[in-house]
Amino acid sequence: MRHRTFGRSGLRISEAILGTMTFGEQGGVGAPLEECRRILASYLDAGGTTIDTASNYRGGAAEEFLGDLLPGLRDRVVLGTKYTVTRDASDPNAGGSSRRNLRASLDQSLRRLRTDRVDILWVHMWDRYTPIEETMRALDDAVRAGKVLYVGISDAPAWIVSRANTLAEWRDWSPFLGIQVPYSLLTRDIERELLPMADDLAMTIAAWSPLAGGLLTGKYATSHPPTTARLGTPQPTQREQAIIQAVARAAAETGRTPAQVALAWVASRSHAVHPILGARTVDQLTESLGYLDSPLPQEVLDRLAAESRIERGFPAEFIEANQSWVFGAAANLDVGTY
Repeated sequence: MRHRTFGRSGLRISEAILGTMTFGEQGGVGAPLEECRRILASYLDAGGTTIDTASNYRGGAAEEFLGDLLPGLRDRVVLGTKYTVTRDASDPNAGGSSRRNLRASLDQSLRRLRTDRVDILWVHMWDRYTPIEETMRALDDAVRAGKVLYVGISDAPAWIVSRANTLAEWRDWSPFLGIQVPYSLLTRDIERELLPMADDLAMTIAAWSPLAGGLLTGKYATSHPPTTARLGTPQPTQREQAIIQAVARAAAETGRTPAQVALAWVASRSHAVHPILGARTVDQLTESLGYLDSPLPQEVLDRLAAESRIERGFPAEFIEANQSWVFGAAANLDVGTY
């Protein structure tokens, strides 16, 4: 498995990230500890090094499982966790991205993970009520204290990420080096604002739900699909069903599984995109890792992109349509971009 640097840093992360949202049996279907042990071993044997978890996954069980599984392996892996989601729904200060919750949540995660630091701490979701200045300064303090080495953010608008990193640059704070966002053939919204922002700022993109909550695994291409996907996704729409069938055709054509086709397409969009692979069994992980074996033909990738295309909307389409108005004859010159 290849490795790339995490944003503008020297940290190397694997091209496929192991997600642990399924680690634990609390709150629904998940994986017991011994199956998680096999999943982790299979991932490491494939050359993977980068693990993603969160303070709230399975009520904290995911972090506790990793605390059980990582002794002797801790220095081999790049370990990331997230904070923001409430630790106690009855406590108004137990959630959000405030300095207070960051400190309490991080200390809780370190105890569960049985480690003195996390390699990456992600803000799990934008907290509209906490000034971004407070969050960025608190994150920088955690970095300076040695409890966190690098920081990223998940599920936030492009403008807040850009503002946060501008503040970090001006004030010599630790910037966000990566974003976590949903990205799949069925969910391409990030191409409007977040993906261009990440490219411009040289940020890593950790793509969660690259199989669209199970819709792109092939189960929904059959004549008798399940009633719901793994994450409670409703039945596919007409557009989604057309894309699901296109993935199934590409899988049959290339000798891969639909899941491998869907993952390969996501990974092909940019070297900065790292799919997060979740699995409840080692067999599921093994199938997913198969997307790394060989790239899809460009013609197949292009066809899937056309089948799943979205409207970029304003302002992207307006700006593109008016290049001649802005630049005149120079609009047709190959002058490059920056």
